[in-house]
Amino acid sequence: MYRSEDHRTFAAANESGMEASGEPTAADVWARVKRRLRAELGEDIFASWFGRLELDSVLDGCAYLTVPTRFLKSWIESHYADRVLSVYRSEAKDVERVVIGVRNTLGREASPQRRPNETSRPSTPAPMTTAQATEPKAPSLPLPQEERTENSDLGGAPLDPRLTFESFIVGRSNALAHAAADRVAHAPNGQVIYNPLYLHAGVGLGKTHLLHAIGHEMRTQGRRVIYLTADRFMYGFVASLKAQTSLAFKERLRGIDLLIIDDVQFIQGKQIQQEFGHTLNALIDAGRQIVIAADRPPADLENLDERVRSRLAGGLVVEVTALDEALRTSILSTRIEALKTIHPTFEVGPSVIAYVARSITANGRDLEGAVNRLLAHATLTGSAITLETAETAIRDLVRNREPKRVKIEDIQKLVASRYNVSRSDILSERRTAAVVRPRQIAMYLSKVLTLRSLPEIGRRFGGRDHTTVLHAVRKIEKALGEDHALSDEVELLKRMLQE
Repeated sequence: MYRSEDHRTFAAANESGMEASGEPTAADVWARVKRRLRAELGEDIFASWFGRLELDSVLDGCAYLTVPTRFLKSWIESHYADRVLSVYRSEAKDVERVVIGVRNTLGREASPQRRPNETSRPSTPAPMTTAQATEPKAPSLPLPQEERTENSDLGGAPLDPRLTFESFIVGRSNALAHAAADRVAHAPNGQVIYNPLYLHAGVGLGKTHLLHAIGHEMRTQGRRVIYLTADRFMYGFVASLKAQTSLAFKERLRGIDLLIIDDVQFIQGKQIQQEFGHTLNALIDAGRQIVIAADRPPADLENLDERVRSRLAGGLVVEVTALDEALRTSILSTRIEALKTIHPTFEVGPSVIAYVARSITANGRDLEGAVNRLLAHATLTGSAITLETAETAIRDLVRNREPKRVKIEDIQKLVASRYNVSRSDILSERRTAAVVRPRQIAMYLSKVLTLRSLPEIGRRFGGRDHTTVLHAVRKIEKALGEDHALSDEVELLKRMLQE
């Protein structure tokens, strides 16, 4: 692992920028990455988006980068995440993942030349959730003293005051998850049940809303609650290692009554996963409640340590499924009614609500976006909301229902990773069984998940003939009908590629 530059240790290093051991420092590698980004993207783009991107640390194959604002973080993640990772991997083969956080800005103007390993611990904003569509925007509220103390001690995120059990809309798809969350939050005499409670769902289906609701309720009972996203947990642990306070960090984390971890699928790194597992064991053994959320069930968290997956699966695992039409209609109606308290002239008829509920099926965040578009149309044009205007307003959200476009390169990378071979092996002429089967599966997935022709697929697999691709597709199709394990494996790969 590359280490952050330390001038006290390596002051005697030669002028080539190498450590005494002969390895480049993390700062040297990062400097080369920035030079390549500048050369590839141009001075204007680099100065606009990457000039204030800094390296915090490199740990367990993950490079932790920071920016000063959430807007920069969101823009880089949305438009340049793959480019940054690709350039980084070309300079440091052991870096497998890049995480971008928002660093604290206090005191930065006073010391703008700090080295990367002196950067303040980044803080990642809590993700927006589906059920926020049921409540109007609320003004920021001051945090209770106990919440400020816990957050400052452990890097936790504050609980959103809008996300309570009262504001959660229950439907057929989330009724079991709501009941389980309510039971955990209202357990008599501080009893611990369903430990851990594990909720999983796709984006924007309300799982984060339930996490916050549990936290709010247990805090009103005088319980110590900490809410962490996976990134916050990782950053907190990394920061404690750098500050040599990891023991105190662990003790504080294990001294709470309720630990809430959101987006656990993003926890990476062997050492961090081990500490996460130890924390789970310590809290469960001590009779403390744990609530976890992720985008998939524990068994599908392939990157997570097997012992951690087993521990997570040992509690109550509940899926929040896609919103049905009745629930989507309720969310839309509730959100519109809430907005009418602010905009009394905002009227949306039942036929328009029904149209939007039928048209937008992905998640509650898209429903929120639809309501915002309707509100903008009504307030900016002063005209009534009709089916025709609604259709125009939400057109881009309806298009988002189209399946994700899968790239052959993504298929090759995922299959190679899944079967412990390299992408170059799949593209090579090697004919060993360990390579042939993954290659055939990748060809099959390329045929069923993309619109590419057989000749084009053959060219993307090392210049092979279309008959080779056809043979691979037919062979896998036959095997799927005979081998249930392979069928399950291929279905999992399909789902991972289409998410």
